[in-house]
Amino acid sequence: MMLNRRTLLTSIASTGIGTALFHRSVAGAMVASNEVGVESIRQAEWITGVELTDDERNEILKTVSRTSAAMEKLRQVDLSYNTPMAIQFAPTASATQQSRLNRKSSTLRSVVIELPETEEAIAFLPVHQLSWLIRAQKISSVDLTKIYLRRLKKYGGMLRSVVTLTEDLALRQAAKADSEIAKGYYRGPLHGIPWGAKDLIAVEGYPTTWGLPQFRERELEGTATVAARLEEAGAVLVAKLSLGAIAMGDKWFGGMTRSPWNPRIGSSGSSAGSASSVVAGLVGFALGSETLGSIISPSVRCGASALRPTFGRVSRDRCMPLCWSLDKIGPIARCMEDCALIFNAIHGADGKDNTAGSFPFQWPSKASLDNLKVGYAKSRTAPDADRADLKILKSMGCELVEMSLPRSLPFSAMFSIIDVEASTLFDSMIRDGDTEGFNRWEQSFRAAQYVSAVDYVRVQRARSLLMKQFDDAIAEVDFIINMNDLVQTNFTGHPSVVMPIDYRDRNSVRTPAPVILSGHLNDDERLLAFADAFQAHVSAHQQHPELDTSLGLFNAQQLDLPKGEPKKATPEAK
Repeated sequence: MMLNRRTLLTSIASTGIGTALFHRSVAGAMVASNEVGVESIRQAEWITGVELTDDERNEILKTVSRTSAAMEKLRQVDLSYNTPMAIQFAPTASATQQSRLNRKSSTLRSVVIELPETEEAIAFLPVHQLSWLIRAQKISSVDLTKIYLRRLKKYGGMLRSVVTLTEDLALRQAAKADSEIAKGYYRGPLHGIPWGAKDLIAVEGYPTTWGLPQFRERELEGTATVAARLEEAGAVLVAKLSLGAIAMGDKWFGGMTRSPWNPRIGSSGSSAGSASSVVAGLVGFALGSETLGSIISPSVRCGASALRPTFGRVSRDRCMPLCWSLDKIGPIARCMEDCALIFNAIHGADGKDNTAGSFPFQWPSKASLDNLKVGYAKSRTAPDADRADLKILKSMGCELVEMSLPRSLPFSAMFSIIDVEASTLFDSMIRDGDTEGFNRWEQSFRAAQYVSAVDYVRVQRARSLLMKQFDDAIAEVDFIINMNDLVQTNFTGHPSVVMPIDYRDRNSVRTPAPVILSGHLNDDERLLAFADAFQAHVSAHQQHPELDTSLGLFNAQQLDLPKGEPKKATPEAK
């Protein structure tokens, strides 16, 4: 019996025979031939130290043949991107849910401000202040929307943060908001506020590209729950914003999305356009998504305030799945209170994403922030007395607890969860060689074929162990601060927030310095309240970049050159 290479590798992984090393060894034994037989398996045995009898080798080939035929039939079944796994990750399944959510909210502080004189000053106002101006009819939603549309057109190309302007939709939604508010129907703090969606969030009538050139014109059926909920809250969608292709990094088919503080470097990813556009004042707020850093990382790079919620608090319906057991949707804004107002509008079950639950949340929060304990790790470079983050915590009356987080498990093995789950979505494109613009995903997706089902389940079991270890580690504290916990909290499902605390100035370039706070599962409300109280002690989030100098360099085609290097004249320009 002879089988081709792809059939054997796919089938032997599905049956769980051997180890990952054995599978790779089979692949190595087949380099010179497109067919595999008993001899190929015998060579793999020699490499791995596994010894089989002739009967066992023949039985493996029989099993592979049956499984491969079944798998080939399964590949013909149309499994859309919106078809989830039957097995769901649910870190807070035992928590008490609510049958009905009360989404009424108000700004935490009394806001009475004058309308700024310049469009730029208006554009950089936080949501809770824009909200007051709109409700007081100091500015109309249509006028505010036009300000952001002009800024998107002016700076979006330079930052490479905009995939699609939704101008017609935005003006219709803004006009509707103005009409409703004039009649006394006020939907809440997001009513009339322009926002941007990471372009893996489907909006009917507009392309949803996932950052891939193959999907540049693709329109998906239906609108994602989060976008529909924001529309119900009265928010105005002005743009679909860039993401690194297939949610990796900051490079997409339009180029590298830039940091507004230093447009010579990328904004990081994969919620690249969301973070960049918020900090550049191109939108009032944005939604991003995170699998392993894609909200936190660009918010750190760009200096945004953001929330990565507890896993399962926000529906991912009609949002590109990268990894069903890790993906989260969250707000990116100019301050923590804005994040709370946005989260209040989008969280909760929808009956479409089975991981999404409805848990209590209210804003302003009534949770007590007295007698808090905050965990931290000592810095190798800065004494505790010199750390700005710890000084603020002490001024707030917090008890600081020196601690460490579990790091004994091999996190590199856990990364295979992402590769395996993501590769199933893009398997047909990989098999067809349709991998233009895949960034580094192509290699990861191909390698994922060599991870056995046995190893995938083993990794998920180790993840359960990590969840127990992490919960035990933070059991005696309310929050942790700047503990380099991005990997742990993504795999365990715990919520985190990020905000700028200061800026580092080097060679006339400003770089945001971040604070990252993490909390307990489903404790998003108290985490946001604490983060908001912390942010009241800093002003970094109120600063914004000056973009016109960079825009001049961009228009002169100088921005992509090394700093100080003049553009070489072309013969036509002489």
